[in-house]
Amino acid sequence: MDRKKFYGAFTALITPFTSSGIDEAAYKKLIDWQIAQGIHGVVPCGTTGESPTLSEKEHGHVIDLCVQTVAKRVPVIAGAGSNSTSEAVHMTKHAAQVGADAVLVVTPYYNKPTNKGIYLHYKAISESADIPIILYNIAGRTGKNIEPDLMAKLAGIKNIIGVKEASGNLEQMKKIQELCPKDFLLISGDDALTLPILSMGGVGIISVASNIVPKDVAGLVNAFNKGDKAGAQAINAKLLPLIEALFIETNPIPVKMAASLMGMCSSAMRLPMCEMEDANLAKLKTALKVYGLIKG
Repeated sequence: MDRKKFYGAFTALITPFTSSGIDEAAYKKLIDWQIAQGIHGVVPCGTTGESPTLSEKEHGHVIDLCVQTVAKRVPVIAGAGSNSTSEAVHMTKHAAQVGADAVLVVTPYYNKPTNKGIYLHYKAISESADIPIILYNIAGRTGKNIEPDLMAKLAGIKNIIGVKEASGNLEQMKKIQELCPKDFLLISGDDALTLPILSMGGVGIISVASNIVPKDVAGLVNAFNKGDKAGAQAINAKLLPLIEALFIETNPIPVKMAASLMGMCSSAMRLPMCEMEDANLAKLKTALKVYGLIKG
């Protein structure tokens, strides 16, 4: 297995909606634009893709559509997480069958399993399909952190190749690197921490911001990997105010609104996600104008 194919900047894709379902045309256009802008890979049906409000049929269809549109031009890491093990198994099997390159599987949320339960959850998913698995550790959403000791144990399961770390805890990430195999992939799950995580040996980012600035997010990673630390720092400094605005409300509300303001798709979301508060929308618009993404 070539783990290096999962190095770089991957976009956690938004899912454009119409009043009646998925906006397929906008989704395909978004993916083509991402690839043309130099993004290294894409991630459909993650949190940013509003996976919690997609039906089972829609989830499968969005994965299918993404894989078909990408057509092997870049790797596809399909979102396949659930707090139900059987549902996560089903989505993982589907992703493998339709040709996704890997799956991203979030820690079971709300039901807060024990460490043994988390281990058995991922073990069952691993045994269900022959496809690389990337863990997604985001305690702020799931209520359960994968501690480094457990991470090391999970890293020993067949097919589990890395983690999207969104704990925000760099010390924890350092410990993960110490305990896990050297080829275990540490991927940033926070746009604001991409550069620090690369600096400590991380291999890339699964990004929200790259939905609207894929060239710059990919450029940051490219510059760092070429040894151009000053160039990477300059891009990072440019990105940070925009990133702050993109998380002024719960993701993906701001980034989807930004994409709408840029003419990429409708801002339509499904409850409980809703339109931005006016004051926050004004701040987002200012950040987009300053960045040059929309006109004043």
